[in-house]
Amino acid sequence: MKQIHVMICSALLLALSLGSSSLSAQNKDIVDTAVAAGNFKTLAAALRAADLVNTLKGAGPFTVFAPTDEAFAKLPAGTVEDLLKPENKQKLIAILTYHVVPGEVMAKDVVKLHEAKTVNGQDVKIMVDGGNVMVDNAKVVKADIQCTNGVIHVIDTVLLPR
Repeated sequence: MKQIHVMICSALLLALSLGSSSLSAQNKDIVDTAVAAGNFKTLAAALRAADLVNTLKGAGPFTVFAPTDEAFAKLPAGTVEDLLKPENKQKLIAILTYHVVPGEVMAKDVVKLHEAKTVNGQDVKIMVDGGNVMVDNAKVVKADIQCTNGVIHVIDTVLLPR
């Protein structure tokens, strides 16, 4: 369970890092990179609510498919607020860990995959469509943001496990 929490936090922090004007995160962990980016406030709040911050600050390595604030805004009204409630913590953890893959998977490797097992235990589907890398129904908009404990790939849609 702790390893899953670390992976989830890493993914979320990676997403935060990708939105940063400075994509150099080589001396920061996933969480610090994401927080510094500025456009992963919702992800950061979700990681705090799920108690996953310390996990994603761990040794890793993690690959995080990080949704931006705009990606969270695409969810139906009230969804994020509902997920952040203490009584929905396990559901939030399931969603966040679905964004994290153990190990460091760079873009050149992702494009060779058809699926990847997430920390959540479920597989995400991966495909290349017209030059775009898709993870489930999310498009990777920034890739290979390297951190001290993994890599972040920024996505435009929140991934939802089955």
